[in-house]
Amino acid sequence: MSQDQAAQHPLARAVKEPPADWSPQGIDTTVPSIARVYDAILGGKDNFPVDRAVAEELMRLAPRGRQSALYNRALLGRGVRLMAQQGIRQFIDLGSGLPTASNTHQMAQSVAPDARVVYVDNDPIVLAHGRALLAENDHTTVVTADFREPEQVLDHPDLTALIDFDQPVALLLFAVVHHIEDDEDPQGILAAYRDRLASGSHLFLTHFVTHGEETAELEKVMLADLGRGRFRTLAEITTFFDGFDLLEPGVVYNPLWRPEEPVADPLTLTERLVAGGLGRKP
Repeated sequence: MSQDQAAQHPLARAVKEPPADWSPQGIDTTVPSIARVYDAILGGKDNFPVDRAVAEELMRLAPRGRQSALYNRALLGRGVRLMAQQGIRQFIDLGSGLPTASNTHQMAQSVAPDARVVYVDNDPIVLAHGRALLAENDHTTVVTADFREPEQVLDHPDLTALIDFDQPVALLLFAVVHHIEDDEDPQGILAAYRDRLASGSHLFLTHFVTHGEETAELEKVMLADLGRGRFRTLAEITTFFDGFDLLEPGVVYNPLWRPEEPVADPLTLTERLVAGGLGRKP
């Protein structure tokens, strides 16, 4: 897919206008937000000049970076539909970002209308837009919290109103664990979530992959402009599934995870930029 085609992809086109009563009050528009930078990469409108500047720098270093973001969204859809088909009816989307096309609740509820979905993000714009989008959806809500604080998330009354931890839950961490620094104990954070999940629950996770000098500048920009963003090896990413049984094909580059169409060989850096996997708690 070319850059022009990527720009016209349904995910890139499905931008949301801000709610009529929305204003950036209480938001520091001089500081970039991870959610808004991602929105800018996808061609959305819910971002500010400071976010677009970071997105443009990342796109300069990875000219087909938007395509990588689209691969990530496509993988989310494949996995969520699979889990819903296998009977999962509860989904927690951590670091969910701003609404786009084919959101988690839409994908899950297209298979199982009774599926319950909780979005969690620490950006107040996500809350404003999410509540407007979900105003008439009783099975879905948005929680403002930092996913690096598992107890704060898991004990939030809006989350526990929808999620029954005695039943299997799908925990989604798409392109967010790389924003947990090593000294913040990503393994411990994930373990805290895992320990609250019932048998039969799933962990669905994607993460930036290091490729030495090929990705060194991308990592520097993320650390400098966003304050976080670690590229890790496939082996390191696999350790985040400790306590889960990885489903086939394991942790692989996004386009290779149960593709629905042929994948070109060899893979480009764009296609190798993010890897993911799906694990089931025994």
